[in-house]
Amino acid sequence: MTVFETVEAKLLEIHRRLCLVYGCPVAYFRSNDPLSELVSSLLSHRTRNAASGAAFRALKARWSDWAAVRDADPAEVEAAIAGVTWPEQKAPRIQAILRAITELRGELSLDFLAEMPVEEARAWLEQLPGVGPKTSAAVMCFSSLRRPALPVDSHHHRVAVRTGLIPPKVAVGPSHKILAAQLPADWTAQQIYDNHEVLMLHGQRCCTFHDPACHRCVLVSLCPTGQARMEGPDRARA
Repeated sequence: MTVFETVEAKLLEIHRRLCLVYGCPVAYFRSNDPLSELVSSLLSHRTRNAASGAAFRALKARWSDWAAVRDADPAEVEAAIAGVTWPEQKAPRIQAILRAITELRGELSLDFLAEMPVEEARAWLEQLPGVGPKTSAAVMCFSSLRRPALPVDSHHHRVAVRTGLIPPKVAVGPSHKILAAQLPADWTAQQIYDNHEVLMLHGQRCCTFHDPACHRCVLVSLCPTGQARMEGPDRARA
């Protein structure tokens, strides 16, 4: 198995190999304003992209703007997003967050985040009810803000654990700071976005939760989990 002097060096090699497979730079998949990205991210929790995307479009079609969603009958909002996981929780949470932003800022907009340092902006977002590190990073990175923040989803996290970038007991939430600290300090927002995307794609297409395809994985020579699986099922660690 390939040995690296530092975990940062290993991460760079993982990034390099996955970029060759999935193509970097990766095109941004959307360009929502930051408030819309916040709503989209909240809908996506534990939900397939197709279902969360349909729910987001349903909200946009039913109400003229996010202020109207904020002030709508909660039952109507829940019905509009019925296709997501836990709509009965997400509808009131989204409305509560929209109210909180209005109360804190005097208007319903997150455009002001563009003027703040990234960590300060993420801290502001994470004071909102139900907003954690994944959501704050998604707003900064995926939205039209295009700021350098690293989101970590379950697929990204799984690849990071199996390749030894983070210990197995580190949950998704705490992994954000650890994995972000391993990235070069001078990386652009595009490079950080690429890192998330290629690890996520690899988790979806090769390093799957059940029966990962280690036999065709470009990371197997540096992956302790893959090496164990290739040596035999008795030593496999998923």
